[in-house]
Amino acid sequence: MALTREQVEHVAELAKLGLTEGEVETYRQQLSDILDYAAILERLDTRHIAPTASVLPMQNVIRQDRAEPSLSQEDALANAPAATDGFFQVKAILEEADN
Repeated sequence: MALTREQVEHVAELAKLGLTEGEVETYRQQLSDILDYAAILERLDTRHIAPTASVLPMQNVIRQDRAEPSLSQEDALANAPAATDGFFQVKAILEEADN
């Protein structure tokens, strides 16, 4: 399916892309080739192929949730630029709104 320059310019406008004249022609050809390939794929007989969400084998990658040793409070604060009473001290990031 060959796209027209106007169609490419319309899609570029929807995507808020500023394309040069050369880019419009390049993308017109590339997008036309993609649509041609999609048309070829549509002709494939897939009646005997089960629907699938992924071609990769599914496996659970979540580890068991179990308590393990962690840093002591002293170790956690060792490299902190500032700490007060055992807590990280950070600069305020919120300011009062002027009404």
